[in-house]
Amino acid sequence: MRIGVLGAGQLGRMLALSAYPLGHQMRFLALSEEDPSSLLGKTFVHNNNPEVIQKFSNDCDVVTYETENTDINIVNEISKTIEVYPGDLSLSLTQHRGREKTLLQKLNIPCAPFELINNVSDLTRAIKNIGLPAILKTTQDGYDGKGQFLIKSESQIDEAWEAMSGVESILEGFIDFKRELSLVAVRGTDGSLKYYPLAENSHHEGILRLTVAPAQEISESLQKKAESYMISLLTEINHVGVLTLELFDSDDELIVNEIAPRVHNSGHWTIEGAQTSQFENHIRAITNTPLGDTSIKSQFNAMINIIGKHGPTNKVLETRNAHLHLYDKKERKNRKLGHITITSDSYEELQNSFDNLSDYLP
Repeated sequence: MRIGVLGAGQLGRMLALSAYPLGHQMRFLALSEEDPSSLLGKTFVHNNNPEVIQKFSNDCDVVTYETENTDINIVNEISKTIEVYPGDLSLSLTQHRGREKTLLQKLNIPCAPFELINNVSDLTRAIKNIGLPAILKTTQDGYDGKGQFLIKSESQIDEAWEAMSGVESILEGFIDFKRELSLVAVRGTDGSLKYYPLAENSHHEGILRLTVAPAQEISESLQKKAESYMISLLTEINHVGVLTLELFDSDDELIVNEIAPRVHNSGHWTIEGAQTSQFENHIRAITNTPLGDTSIKSQFNAMINIIGKHGPTNKVLETRNAHLHLYDKKERKNRKLGHITITSDSYEELQNSFDNLSDYLP
């Protein structure tokens, strides 16, 4: 099957690496021939040219997308002639934090209290209702901590609104949490579901740096609670493919922070750590083939992001249980250049690997 991807970054690259063993061909709608996926399939550089987008569409049997920042107009146009998975509802929902939070409320899935903000007066009123501290975010775009401002006192109101550059924003109440978790799941065209175990995530300066899976000290009831949130959401929006919930663990209450309608950075450990990776399962889902087993291969698994500089990659290659994944991207501050996955049979072995690869940890 000819699979098209809207976007040609590292996620598209890893989707392609999972698709080829299954006998598929890849097409990418890219912004540049230098994008990380460009050497892994036929690439169409579109620059919003409708003719190029149509040629791309005509050369595909099914289409998916890399991120929730994908142009929904392109998705709507392509979906007139071929299937696009996940559908436009998944994309529309996750492109606007207000719509996302409203759906969570409708489904009785816990999330932070919130109010939409369009001016300083809105922000002042919302702070009185929600309280401080609180986080002001743009309703659209923004990732890895961008487009956010933590408000600790009313004296910061003007500064916070100025940081949003006048665009529609959302104020969310600050959640006091023990740790950040994520749940990656996949849903097929027939409604079949598979879940990966909850993973624990550590961020530095708003960027994910380390994921450990399965998260330790997770009760069966907590895993089931996260899965119940997931099935409600996937069914409501008829999602096909991988979807990720970013969660706060707050005194054994799981609170949803964000939804990502795609393969996710915190799921990269599945490439070596699970029987079927998140990337292969996404490919299986959108091509209407049986979903793969999501059970873990090793008792302890981890993913370390390579940020800004490639660092001592030979040290990674010398580490017995580490696996290096580079994205063919040039070094730049705070840029995700690759990741390292670690598979271990003991906690001690995992910690030894962290010590050996400490150059990559903040």
